[in-house]
Amino acid sequence: MPLRVRLVVVMDPIEAIKPAKDSTLAILLAAQARGWDLFYAEQKDLYLRDGVAFGRLAPLKVFEDPKAWFTRGGAEPGRLGDYDVILMRKDPPFDTEYIYSTYILDRAQIQGALVCNRPQGLRDMNEKVYTAWFPECCAPTLISRDMHDMSEFLREHGKAVCKPLDGMGGRSIFVLEQGDKNRNVVFETLTGYGTRYAIVQKYLPEIVTAGDCRIILVDGEPVPFALKRVPNEEDNRGNLAAGARADSRPLNDRDRWLCAQIGPKLKAAGMIFVGLDVIGEFVTEINVTSPTGIRELNKKHEVDIGGLLIKAIERTLSRA
Repeated sequence: MPLRVRLVVVMDPIEAIKPAKDSTLAILLAAQARGWDLFYAEQKDLYLRDGVAFGRLAPLKVFEDPKAWFTRGGAEPGRLGDYDVILMRKDPPFDTEYIYSTYILDRAQIQGALVCNRPQGLRDMNEKVYTAWFPECCAPTLISRDMHDMSEFLREHGKAVCKPLDGMGGRSIFVLEQGDKNRNVVFETLTGYGTRYAIVQKYLPEIVTAGDCRIILVDGEPVPFALKRVPNEEDNRGNLAAGARADSRPLNDRDRWLCAQIGPKLKAAGMIFVGLDVIGEFVTEINVTSPTGIRELNKKHEVDIGGLLIKAIERTLSRA
Protein backbone atom coordinates (compact mmCIF):
# COMPACT_ATOMS: atom_id res chain seq x y z
CA MET A 1 0.00 0.00 0.00
CA PRO A 2 1.32 3.51 -0.76
CA LEU A 3 2.75 5.37 2.23
CA ARG A 4 0.35 8.24 1.61
CA VAL A 5 -2.83 7.37 -0.24
CA ARG A 6 -4.21 9.86 -2.76
CA LEU A 7 -7.98 9.61 -3.20
CA VAL A 8 -10.07 11.24 -5.92
CA VAL A 9 -13.78 11.55 -5.12
CA VAL A 10 -16.23 11.97 -7.99
CA MET A 11 -19.47 13.37 -6.58
CA ASP A 12 -22.27 15.85 -7.02
CA PRO A 13 -21.44 19.46 -6.08
CA ILE A 14 -20.09 19.36 -2.54
CA GLU A 15 -21.42 22.82 -1.74
CA ALA A 16 -24.99 21.53 -2.26
CA ILE A 17 -24.86 18.52 0.10
CA LYS A 18 -26.49 18.32 3.53
CA PRO A 19 -23.38 17.72 5.65
CA ALA A 20 -25.17 16.26 8.64
CA LYS A 21 -26.69 13.52 6.45
CA ASP A 22 -24.24 13.06 3.60
CA SER A 23 -22.57 9.64 3.44
CA THR A 24 -19.87 10.74 1.00
CA LEU A 25 -18.73 13.39 3.45
CA ALA A 26 -18.57 10.74 6.19
CA ILE A 27 -16.32 8.60 3.99
CA LEU A 28 -14.08 11.55 3.14
CA LEU A 29 -13.75 12.49 6.81
CA ALA A 30 -12.68 8.92 7.58
CA ALA A 31 -10.13 8.92 4.75
CA GLN A 32 -8.69 12.26 5.85
CA ALA A 33 -8.45 10.99 9.44
CA ARG A 34 -6.27 8.14 8.12
CA GLY A 35 -3.91 10.69 6.60
CA TRP A 36 -5.10 10.33 3.01
CA ASP A 37 -4.84 13.24 0.57
CA LEU A 38 -8.19 14.14 -1.00
CA PHE A 39 -8.94 15.47 -4.47
CA TYR A 40 -12.34 16.54 -5.76
CA ALA A 41 -14.01 16.20 -9.14
CA GLU A 42 -17.49 16.22 -10.57
CA GLN A 43 -18.71 14.08 -13.44
CA LYS A 44 -18.19 16.94 -15.89
CA ASP A 45 -14.48 17.07 -14.94
CA LEU A 46 -13.67 13.59 -16.30
CA TYR A 47 -12.35 13.14 -19.83
CA LEU A 48 -10.29 10.90 -22.13
CA ARG A 49 -7.35 12.05 -24.24
CA ASP A 50 -5.77 9.51 -26.60
CA GLY A 51 -6.99 6.67 -24.41
CA VAL A 52 -5.73 8.19 -21.17
CA ALA A 53 -8.21 9.00 -18.37
CA PHE A 54 -7.91 12.51 -16.97
CA GLY A 55 -9.77 14.67 -14.49
CA ARG A 56 -9.71 18.32 -13.52
CA LEU A 57 -8.89 17.71 -9.87
CA ALA A 58 -9.01 20.11 -6.92
CA PRO A 59 -7.26 19.49 -3.56
CA LEU A 60 -9.92 19.06 -0.90
CA LYS A 61 -10.11 19.35 2.88
CA VAL A 62 -13.25 18.35 4.80
CA PHE A 63 -14.50 19.28 8.26
CA GLU A 64 -17.16 18.14 10.72
CA ASP A 65 -18.76 21.57 10.65
CA PRO A 66 -22.37 22.11 9.50
CA LYS A 67 -21.57 25.64 8.32
CA ALA A 68 -18.15 25.13 6.69
CA TRP A 69 -17.63 21.50 5.78
CA PHE A 70 -14.97 21.85 3.08
CA THR A 71 -12.28 23.93 1.50
CA ARG A 72 -11.19 23.35 -2.07
CA GLY A 73 -8.14 24.46 -3.99
CA GLY A 74 -7.82 25.25 -7.66
CA ALA A 75 -8.46 22.41 -10.11
CA GLU A 76 -5.68 21.18 -12.38
CA PRO A 77 -5.64 18.36 -14.96
CA GLY A 78 -4.29 15.05 -13.68
CA ARG A 79 -3.98 11.49 -14.99
CA LEU A 80 -6.55 9.51 -13.02
CA GLY A 81 -4.48 6.34 -13.22
CA ASP A 82 -1.69 8.03 -11.26
CA TYR A 83 -3.91 8.28 -8.17
CA ASP A 84 -4.33 5.41 -5.73
CA VAL A 85 -8.11 5.38 -5.25
CA ILE A 86 -11.07 6.83 -7.13
CA LEU A 87 -14.30 6.88 -5.15
CA MET A 88 -17.25 7.08 -7.54
CA ARG A 89 -20.10 8.68 -5.57
CA LYS A 90 -22.13 10.39 -8.29
CA ASP A 91 -25.83 9.99 -7.50
CA PRO A 92 -28.25 8.53 -10.03
CA PRO A 93 -30.02 8.92 -12.41
CA PHE A 94 -28.10 6.17 -14.12
CA ASP A 95 -28.28 7.60 -17.61
CA THR A 96 -26.09 7.51 -20.72
CA GLU A 97 -23.81 10.20 -19.28
CA TYR A 98 -23.23 8.01 -16.23
CA ILE A 99 -22.31 5.09 -18.50
CA TYR A 100 -19.83 7.26 -20.39
CA SER A 101 -18.26 8.19 -17.05
CA THR A 102 -17.76 4.52 -16.22
CA TYR A 103 -15.84 4.05 -19.48
CA ILE A 104 -13.44 6.80 -18.40
CA LEU A 105 -13.12 5.18 -14.99
CA ASP A 106 -12.46 1.83 -16.65
CA ARG A 107 -9.45 3.38 -18.36
CA ALA A 108 -8.33 4.89 -15.05
CA GLN A 109 -8.49 1.46 -13.45
CA ILE A 110 -6.50 -0.14 -16.28
CA GLN A 111 -3.95 2.65 -15.88
CA GLY A 112 -3.37 2.04 -12.19
CA ALA A 113 -6.12 3.39 -9.93
CA LEU A 114 -8.40 1.35 -7.67
CA VAL A 115 -11.94 2.46 -8.56
CA CYS A 116 -14.65 1.92 -5.92
CA ASN A 117 -17.09 0.65 -6.92
CA ARG A 118 -15.69 -1.12 -9.98
CA PRO A 119 -16.95 0.61 -13.17
CA GLN A 120 -18.04 -2.59 -14.89
CA GLY A 121 -20.17 -3.46 -11.87
CA LEU A 122 -21.75 -0.01 -11.91
CA ARG A 123 -22.79 -0.66 -15.51
CA ASP A 124 -23.88 -4.27 -15.06
CA MET A 125 -25.73 -4.06 -11.76
CA ASN A 126 -28.77 -1.87 -12.22
CA GLU A 127 -30.06 -1.36 -8.71
CA LYS A 128 -33.49 -2.76 -9.47
CA VAL A 129 -32.79 -5.23 -12.28
CA TYR A 130 -29.85 -6.91 -10.53
CA THR A 131 -32.20 -8.42 -7.97
CA ALA A 132 -33.04 -10.91 -10.75
CA TRP A 133 -29.68 -12.58 -10.08
CA PHE A 134 -30.94 -13.52 -6.59
CA PRO A 135 -34.60 -14.60 -7.09
CA GLU A 136 -34.49 -16.71 -3.93
CA CYS A 137 -33.90 -13.51 -1.95
CA CYS A 138 -36.63 -11.40 -3.54
CA ALA A 139 -40.39 -11.00 -3.62
CA PRO A 140 -42.25 -11.78 -6.87
CA THR A 141 -41.04 -9.29 -9.47
CA LEU A 142 -41.84 -8.43 -13.07
CA ILE A 143 -39.58 -6.32 -15.28
CA SER A 144 -41.34 -5.54 -18.52
CA ARG A 145 -42.62 -2.84 -20.80
CA ASP A 146 -45.78 -4.78 -21.64
CA MET A 147 -48.67 -3.03 -19.91
CA HIS A 148 -50.96 -6.05 -20.22
CA ASP A 149 -48.42 -8.21 -18.41
CA MET A 150 -48.21 -5.60 -15.69
CA SER A 151 -51.98 -5.62 -15.28
CA GLU A 152 -51.97 -9.39 -15.02
CA PHE A 153 -49.21 -9.27 -12.40
CA LEU A 154 -51.28 -6.81 -10.37
CA ARG A 155 -54.32 -9.03 -10.74
CA GLU A 156 -52.31 -12.04 -9.54
CA HIS A 157 -50.94 -10.36 -6.41
CA GLY A 158 -53.70 -7.88 -5.59
CA LYS A 159 -51.34 -5.05 -4.68
CA ALA A 160 -48.04 -4.02 -6.24
CA VAL A 161 -45.28 -1.41 -6.21
CA CYS A 162 -44.39 0.05 -9.61
CA LYS A 163 -41.12 1.92 -10.28
CA PRO A 164 -38.92 3.17 -13.10
CA LEU A 165 -35.58 1.40 -13.45
CA ASP A 166 -33.46 4.56 -13.27
CA GLY A 167 -34.95 6.45 -10.33
CA MET A 168 -33.75 7.14 -6.79
CA GLY A 169 -34.95 8.68 -3.56
CA GLY A 170 -38.52 7.45 -3.98
CA ARG A 171 -39.16 9.31 -7.21
CA SER A 172 -42.04 8.06 -9.38
CA ILE A 173 -42.92 5.12 -7.12
CA PHE A 174 -46.55 4.04 -7.26
CA VAL A 175 -48.52 1.59 -5.13
CA LEU A 176 -51.52 0.10 -6.92
CA GLU A 177 -54.33 -2.20 -5.85
CA GLN A 178 -56.35 -4.36 -8.19
CA GLY A 179 -59.30 -2.33 -9.39
CA ASP A 180 -57.50 1.00 -9.09
CA LYS A 181 -58.71 3.05 -12.04
CA ASN A 182 -55.33 4.79 -12.25
CA ARG A 183 -53.43 1.58 -13.02
CA ASN A 184 -53.48 2.02 -16.80
CA VAL A 185 -52.19 5.58 -16.68
CA VAL A 186 -49.47 4.54 -14.19
CA PHE A 187 -48.30 1.76 -16.52
CA GLU A 188 -48.47 4.11 -19.49
CA THR A 189 -46.44 6.74 -17.64
CA LEU A 190 -43.74 4.37 -16.37
CA THR A 191 -43.29 2.54 -19.68
CA GLY A 192 -43.81 5.51 -22.01
CA TYR A 193 -46.71 3.61 -23.60
CA GLY A 194 -44.70 0.43 -23.84
CA THR A 195 -41.42 1.92 -25.09
CA ARG A 196 -39.27 1.46 -21.95
CA TYR A 197 -38.92 -1.08 -19.17
CA ALA A 198 -40.23 -0.66 -15.64
CA ILE A 199 -40.41 -2.88 -12.57
CA VAL A 200 -43.47 -4.17 -10.71
CA GLN A 201 -43.07 -5.96 -7.38
CA LYS A 202 -45.51 -7.61 -5.05
CA TYR A 203 -46.41 -5.15 -2.31
CA LEU A 204 -44.86 -6.13 1.03
CA PRO A 205 -47.08 -4.89 3.88
CA GLU A 206 -44.22 -5.16 6.39
CA ILE A 207 -43.03 -1.77 5.17
CA VAL A 208 -45.74 -0.11 7.29
CA THR A 209 -44.46 -1.48 10.62
CA ALA A 210 -40.95 -2.87 10.00
CA GLY A 211 -39.98 -0.26 7.43
CA ASP A 212 -37.76 -0.35 4.37
CA CYS A 213 -34.42 -1.36 5.88
CA ARG A 214 -31.02 -0.45 4.42
CA ILE A 215 -28.26 -2.97 5.14
CA ILE A 216 -24.74 -1.74 4.37
CA LEU A 217 -22.22 -4.23 2.98
CA VAL A 218 -18.53 -3.32 3.23
CA ASP A 219 -16.37 -5.64 1.12
CA GLY A 220 -19.14 -8.23 1.21
CA GLU A 221 -19.70 -8.14 4.97
CA PRO A 222 -22.76 -6.51 6.60
CA VAL A 223 -22.65 -3.74 9.16
CA PRO A 224 -24.48 -5.26 12.19
CA PHE A 225 -27.28 -2.67 12.20
CA ALA A 226 -29.85 -1.81 9.53
CA LEU A 227 -31.22 1.66 8.89
CA LYS A 228 -34.98 1.35 9.29
CA ARG A 229 -37.01 3.82 7.20
CA VAL A 230 -40.71 3.90 8.05
CA PRO A 231 -43.12 5.73 5.71
CA ASN A 232 -45.19 8.51 7.21
CA GLU A 233 -48.94 8.05 7.44
CA GLU A 234 -49.59 10.00 4.25
CA ASP A 235 -47.09 8.20 2.00
CA ASN A 236 -46.18 4.67 0.87
CA ARG A 237 -42.48 5.32 0.33
CA GLY A 238 -39.75 4.23 2.69
CA ASN A 239 -37.25 6.83 1.50
CA LEU A 240 -35.83 9.50 3.79
CA ALA A 241 -35.90 11.93 0.87
CA ALA A 242 -39.64 11.30 0.63
CA GLY A 243 -40.28 12.01 4.32
CA ALA A 244 -39.86 8.56 5.88
CA ARG A 245 -38.86 8.40 9.55
CA ALA A 246 -35.37 7.06 10.32
CA ASP A 247 -34.81 4.41 12.96
CA SER A 248 -32.55 1.36 13.17
CA ARG A 249 -32.48 -2.25 14.28
CA PRO A 250 -29.93 -5.06 14.70
CA LEU A 251 -29.65 -7.52 11.83
CA ASN A 252 -31.69 -10.70 12.24
CA ASP A 253 -31.02 -14.24 10.99
CA ARG A 254 -32.90 -13.64 7.73
CA ASP A 255 -30.87 -10.49 7.06
CA ARG A 256 -27.64 -12.40 7.56
CA TRP A 257 -28.81 -15.18 5.26
CA LEU A 258 -29.64 -12.63 2.54
CA CYS A 259 -26.21 -11.02 2.96
CA ALA A 260 -24.53 -14.43 2.75
CA GLN A 261 -26.21 -15.10 -0.60
CA ILE A 262 -25.43 -11.71 -2.12
CA GLY A 263 -22.35 -10.31 -0.36
CA PRO A 264 -19.67 -12.72 -1.68
CA LYS A 265 -20.75 -12.26 -5.30
CA LEU A 266 -20.67 -8.49 -4.94
CA LYS A 267 -17.23 -8.63 -3.31
CA ALA A 268 -15.90 -10.83 -6.12
CA ALA A 269 -17.19 -8.27 -8.64
CA GLY A 270 -15.29 -5.43 -6.93
CA MET A 271 -18.37 -3.83 -5.36
CA ILE A 272 -16.81 -2.83 -2.06
CA PHE A 273 -19.62 -0.59 -0.77
CA VAL A 274 -23.24 -1.64 -1.33
CA GLY A 275 -26.65 -1.05 0.22
CA LEU A 276 -29.30 -3.78 0.29
CA ASP A 277 -32.88 -2.60 0.70
CA VAL A 278 -34.91 -5.16 2.64
CA ILE A 279 -38.64 -5.18 3.39
CA GLY A 280 -39.78 -8.00 5.62
CA GLU A 281 -37.88 -11.08 4.40
CA PHE A 282 -37.03 -9.87 0.90
CA VAL A 283 -34.46 -7.73 -0.89
CA THR A 284 -36.10 -5.12 -3.11
CA GLU A 285 -33.04 -3.25 -4.42
CA ILE A 286 -29.26 -3.66 -4.53
CA ASN A 287 -27.75 -0.17 -4.41
CA VAL A 288 -24.25 0.03 -5.91
CA THR A 289 -23.93 3.62 -7.18
CA SER A 290 -23.88 5.79 -4.06
CA PRO A 291 -25.44 4.01 -1.07
CA THR A 292 -26.41 6.22 1.85
CA GLY A 293 -27.30 5.70 5.49
CA ILE A 294 -23.85 6.04 7.05
CA ARG A 295 -24.57 9.16 9.07
CA GLU A 296 -27.74 7.86 10.70
CA LEU A 297 -26.20 4.51 11.70
CA ASN A 298 -22.98 6.09 12.92
CA LYS A 299 -24.94 8.44 15.15
CA LYS A 300 -27.32 5.84 16.56
CA HIS A 301 -24.78 3.10 17.22
CA GLU A 302 -21.43 4.90 17.54
CA VAL A 303 -20.00 2.93 14.64
CA ASP A 304 -17.68 4.31 11.97
CA ILE A 305 -18.86 2.89 8.66
CA GLY A 306 -16.71 5.30 6.68
CA GLY A 307 -13.70 4.04 8.65
CA LEU A 308 -14.66 0.42 7.89
CA LEU A 309 -14.75 1.25 4.20
CA ILE A 310 -11.39 3.01 4.27
CA LYS A 311 -9.79 0.03 6.04
CA ALA A 312 -11.31 -2.32 3.44
CA ILE A 313 -9.84 -0.18 0.66
CA GLU A 314 -6.45 -0.25 2.42
CA ARG A 315 -6.60 -4.05 2.51
CA THR A 316 -7.36 -4.12 -1.21
CA LEU A 317 -4.47 -1.77 -1.94
CA SER A 318 -2.09 -3.89 0.12
CA ARG A 319 -2.97 -6.93 -2.03
CA ALA A 320 -2.35 -5.10 -5.30
